[in-house]
Amino acid sequence: MTAATLGVGSAAQASAAEARAAATGLKAGAGRAAIGIPDSLLPLDNFTTVHDDLYVRTLLLESGSRRVVLAVLDLTSISAEAIAAMRSVISKEAGVATADIMVTVTHTFSAPHVQAASSSAGAAQYVQQITQATSTAIAAAVKGLRSARVGYGTGTCDVNVNRDVRTADGWWLGTGETGTSDKSVGVTRIDDQDGNPIAVLMNYSVQSSVMMESVMANGDLPITADLAGAAVQHLEKQYDGDVVGFFLVGSCGDQSPAFRSKRYTIDKDRNWSQVDAQEAGWLLLTVQGERLGTEAVRVSETVKTAGGSGSSALRFLKSSVTVQTTASGHPTGPTTSYDFTPTGTADVPIWVLQVGDGVFVGVSPELSTDTALGIKKHSPFPHTAVMSMFEGGAKNMAEARSYARITYEAMDSSYAQGAAETVAAKIGDLLHSLRG
Repeated sequence: MTAATLGVGSAAQASAAEARAAATGLKAGAGRAAIGIPDSLLPLDNFTTVHDDLYVRTLLLESGSRRVVLAVLDLTSISAEAIAAMRSVISKEAGVATADIMVTVTHTFSAPHVQAASSSAGAAQYVQQITQATSTAIAAAVKGLRSARVGYGTGTCDVNVNRDVRTADGWWLGTGETGTSDKSVGVTRIDDQDGNPIAVLMNYSVQSSVMMESVMANGDLPITADLAGAAVQHLEKQYDGDVVGFFLVGSCGDQSPAFRSKRYTIDKDRNWSQVDAQEAGWLLLTVQGERLGTEAVRVSETVKTAGGSGSSALRFLKSSVTVQTTASGHPTGPTTSYDFTPTGTADVPIWVLQVGDGVFVGVSPELSTDTALGIKKHSPFPHTAVMSMFEGGAKNMAEARSYARITYEAMDSSYAQGAAETVAAKIGDLLHSLRG
């Protein structure tokens, strides 16, 4: 069973909007704001200190009568309640229908989970701080809205690694050097009509988990935007803060940073253990963030943005596909046997945003690399960004090989075997329908 809607209007309305877009061209504005986390709010979700700020970044796109907003937060996940509050603020500030607002996270593991505001006073204040930052960010995007040009490029960066490794007791987490890993860095650059960059978006397949669960020598558990934040901060500094950078997390299900502070090690007998580098981990974060950010900047500087009717195409499609589910587990170690019996079905939402010759595809589950590579390979668009963690994220959606191996991703998933392949096929249909 599938369902699809193009924004909130009909196909006829969409065609009319596209005609108007051709006449008026693309406009864009971007804004960012730090999420305030005062000392009085700590400890929060076991985090005791703030190493670097978490941000809300917003991108406002307009073509004809259509407006779409992409909001990206430096969080692990976010509650539906907080997303609703954000959408309300964005809709009011930017005049955008709530159905045309996309919310996603960078998936840093070193950020407090956003719980329902009703769960505690601290949670309520945290949601309020996120909403306030959203208001500031979207106000800046609205103020900066102007005629724009868009261009795309692709680079390569080796700071991610497949995290599936074979141990004496089955497949587990570690550094899978021979496993599949997508090293490509997809870069989107949006300029004003004078060629000045407004926003630079990077799409890369990795969890931001360099400092995940790393406890400092004094017992502190720090908040950090981690790898995504470090890469974006480097990019923004290269443009003297005049550009808003966005990290769009790709197929992060089976990908971790190549070097982590609290890391898994495998001995000669394939036994696994963990070691924590503590404060030394910050250097690992800085170096890897710098490398990824440097490559994004290098590619950005080679991108030639273009205007005109073809480049101003702005289409937003939301659809869904029904897949089988299974009982989600809480894996604590490797195993060679596991019950993946389907238990029911669930609808998986899919978001597709076309901007000129590029397309951004987002889903809630953490996709695996093979799934994302397949989507890119069969996409009719020359530039395709595949994203996980929309709408606050969901469990892993592993591919067939992961189920055969009984990996962490497969055991952690609430989706049955075959779900990833079903979602990929549906995305392919949607992309071809947009391309015509």
